[in-house]
Amino acid sequence: MLYLVGLGLGDAKDITVKGLEAVRRCRRVYLEAYTSVLTVGKEALEEFYGKELILADRETVEQEADSILKDADVCDVAFLVVGDPFGATTHSDLVLRAVKLGIPYQVIHNASIMNAVGCCGLQLYNFGETVSIVFWTDTWKPESFFDKIKKNRQNGMHTLCLLDIKVKEQSLENLMKGRKIYEPPRYMSVNQAAEQLLDIIRNRRLQGEEPEITENTICVGLARVGAPDQKIASGTLHQMATVELGGPLHSLIITGTMHPLELEMLKLFSVDSSNFDNNVFQKTT
Repeated sequence: MLYLVGLGLGDAKDITVKGLEAVRRCRRVYLEAYTSVLTVGKEALEEFYGKELILADRETVEQEADSILKDADVCDVAFLVVGDPFGATTHSDLVLRAVKLGIPYQVIHNASIMNAVGCCGLQLYNFGETVSIVFWTDTWKPESFFDKIKKNRQNGMHTLCLLDIKVKEQSLENLMKGRKIYEPPRYMSVNQAAEQLLDIIRNRRLQGEEPEITENTICVGLARVGAPDQKIASGTLHQMATVELGGPLHSLIITGTMHPLELEMLKLFSVDSSNFDNNVFQKTT
């Protein structure tokens, strides 16, 4: 059997009882280590689970999936995913490979950022398409995510922005020379995401467009959701560029039309109470 086990969002204890029981009876246990991270390291997980973990990076999962599935038809193998197992399409590919090889599988779900964002008070059924905001480079500055946010906002929907994670990435030079030398991990902050959005807004105005999203659009920054030191801040996009949320992982929400109850909840996390006094938050369309 192949078990795909969600680990939740906080630490080692966020695994479900069912998930822990599955892990403890598996011969091999892989920890997916590139779409998200927990607030604790591999060693803390090994100590709590009572199992040695094999780190599975993007290359292993996408190019050497057969090694993960080896002998899974005659013994139990677990594949651990931070959050929920189906938060990334790569894991669907692993299931399809298992089925093709005649290996049975079981999914054990857990909390994901996709539903835990409800902690800020915005109602989950008012969210539109989720987008990813990637790190820009000097020569590559995609804006397609901005148009998706715009479409959501036109429909009155909130947008959850998942922020880029760079783990075990190679520089262009090392990639071209075939050297297995990796850059230090990088995790996009709410500040960086907001700055990129503000740049796009400025560019669109130079092109004669008045964007659907502006510096005064109400946003929510979230950091380390599910951890004891979780932090939430609500304010304008301009304020998100400077708000201090601490270490990774961060997520950003661009709000759409807001229900009065959602507004009341966001007030709890306001970085500047004068936003309410000046009725900035009252623009709900």
